[in-house]
Amino acid sequence: MSTNRWLATGNYFTSYRDEQRIFFTHLDRTIFTFFLSLLFVWPLLFAVSNKYMLVIDNILIAIVAIIGLNIVTGFAGLISIGHAAFVGIGAYTVASFSRTLGDSHVIITHAWPLMIILSGLMGAIFGAIVGLPAMRLKHLYLAIATLSFQMIFSWTINFLEFFNQGQTIPVSRVFWFTGKLDRDEHYLFWYYVLLVVVVLSGFMVRNLLRTRYGRCLSAVRDNDRAADAMGMHPGLTKVYAFGLAGFFAGMAGALHAYVYRGAGFESFTLHHSITYLAMAIVGGLGTLNGSFWGPAAIITLELQVETLAEHAGQIFPSSWNLATALKPFSFGLVIVLFLMFEPRGIANWWRIVRSYTKLWPFRY
Repeated sequence: MSTNRWLATGNYFTSYRDEQRIFFTHLDRTIFTFFLSLLFVWPLLFAVSNKYMLVIDNILIAIVAIIGLNIVTGFAGLISIGHAAFVGIGAYTVASFSRTLGDSHVIITHAWPLMIILSGLMGAIFGAIVGLPAMRLKHLYLAIATLSFQMIFSWTINFLEFFNQGQTIPVSRVFWFTGKLDRDEHYLFWYYVLLVVVVLSGFMVRNLLRTRYGRCLSAVRDNDRAADAMGMHPGLTKVYAFGLAGFFAGMAGALHAYVYRGAGFESFTLHHSITYLAMAIVGGLGTLNGSFWGPAAIITLELQVETLAEHAGQIFPSSWNLATALKPFSFGLVIVLFLMFEPRGIANWWRIVRSYTKLWPFRY
């Protein structure tokens, strides 16, 4: 690279070690550190109501889930329409312990980090099981297989008495060094936990992509036969892609159960699987930063549409039922527009901005 590590003029590498850096310049590292510090500090400077803090928590939970979906769909090129089922497995892992041991048991309230990791491992196990058909199936057939898993999950939760037939299974508030969390600090506490999980997940995936296992994902996505000829195992690569996706989805489900203090079937339906897929598409498939942009864009859009529907309901007749129609209409319209005009998602806009700032003031 350039001798000036603050403002490098181009991407010229002289070794593989230079090319595999997480931060190419000192300026990139400084900006990232400043932005990360801002995310940790701003709740202490500005008072935010529980309503809006819950919205931010939902965005962070979705980011963890989309990081997993991007591994299997974006980096490995496999279609998954049952991602909400993996999230539900993580949530019902916590709920099952809560129902069996009691929602105030010490494992639930004190060992909650262990429960989050255990939920991720459960999601990884089911993800690897669902990924086994990927060794033989492709494209539409694999999509139907993942859709079948979503249907099986829905039937299991709704008809088994152990899972309270889909009704909410309560989970108690957790304990921290200061004792049991109060209601006022519940969402703020989980904001910091979620932020730490998002940062660690991002670094985990970024480092994975620098290894041969991450390069195997891209190779299988581009051409699995060519990857097989180069000594890779496409089948095992697809299985561990589903396993990793299930791990992140399971952690997201456990965090969802703790934030909402319970697990209910209505949060893990086929509609949510489609929403997760839309977040990945809008953010940008096959890009790590797309996993951050997509959830923020879709959840913000839903909030704005709800506000618009409330104002429209005061103007137009109630028989039009705009509140019900606007949300799915805007959701579908955004997906179609992105597929038509920006298939690489919001992450491509970020790439264009970065390229412009790197080349400024030159036009080439």
